[in-house]
Amino acid sequence: MTGGTGTVVPVEGDPAASEEDEPGWPRYWPLLLLGAAVVPGGLLWVLHLGNRWMETPAMQAWRTVCLAVVVQALPFLLLGTLLSGAINAFVPARVFQRVLPRRPVYAVPVAGVAGVILPGCECASVPVANSLIKRGVTPAAAFTFLLSAPAINPVVLTATAVAFPGDPAMVLARLLASLGTASVMGWLWLWLGRPEWLRPVVRTSGHRTGRHRLREFRVGFQHDFLQAGGFLVVGAVAAATFNVTVPRSVLDTFSGTPWLSVGFLVVLAIVLAVCSEADAFVAASLSGFSPVARLAFMVVGPMVDLKLIALQAGTFGRAFAFRFSAATVVVAVLSSVLIGGVLL
Repeated sequence: MTGGTGTVVPVEGDPAASEEDEPGWPRYWPLLLLGAAVVPGGLLWVLHLGNRWMETPAMQAWRTVCLAVVVQALPFLLLGTLLSGAINAFVPARVFQRVLPRRPVYAVPVAGVAGVILPGCECASVPVANSLIKRGVTPAAAFTFLLSAPAINPVVLTATAVAFPGDPAMVLARLLASLGTASVMGWLWLWLGRPEWLRPVVRTSGHRTGRHRLREFRVGFQHDFLQAGGFLVVGAVAAATFNVTVPRSVLDTFSGTPWLSVGFLVVLAIVLAVCSEADAFVAASLSGFSPVARLAFMVVGPMVDLKLIALQAGTFGRAFAFRFSAATVVVAVLSSVLIGGVLL
């Protein structure tokens, strides 16, 4: 029968309705049967070829590099995300406001040093900086902390020492170059920054009491670890693929020229977006490049990469993100070349 809107309404006992409602064979059952017969055989054939392919010397080298990067970096990644989640959940933002000097020019280096003491991943540093600004911290100090916290915290420096055993100069160079970059960028914002570039998003405080804090810690840790772990695997795969597939002549072209070497690894750091707790192991695997180039990779990566540019644009606005990221790259490269040229 038809309803008031002209649509057909099935009634009880209607042969057409009962015929459509009865279960039966899928319409494309012959194709399903054919797929059930062919797909398993095809998978076995692919796995057979894959096993033979994986046993080649190139793939063995690829597998070794990839697993080494992941296995070495995973404990530091776990520790870093645990500490970052704990700070985000249990330490109110007003603590930072109380310890910072009132004069912005002095608050900038103090915020940079606070990044040495307090660990945090680069993904968490953007909302933390936004929260600090909303609670009265000068933007210059908040941006300094945003850059320094993921770059020179104890977990990152320890991971760097493990990735470069017997080379304490690399750890010191990373500390000084990253701290110098963060401080210079804070002072540059005091000098050249404009309020109209900044578009903070209003956020509510996540620091609650009792089980709400525990839930915030659990959710934050889970999000940061899964996201950073994914970037770690991507970075490890990219580093292993880079080491195995790129011809030696291409590497010699870049690694043989200092500025090309630095520029190539800076671009690689921006594109790979490896977590700061793991980037030292990726840098250590790029043994064909100079120490200064690998230092630039570790200084730029935690401060500017594709995911950070997207996070900053969504939080503070595109006008800020593009200007701030471009200036940070220039300052980080100059700082790496200057500090690395002296220490390395």
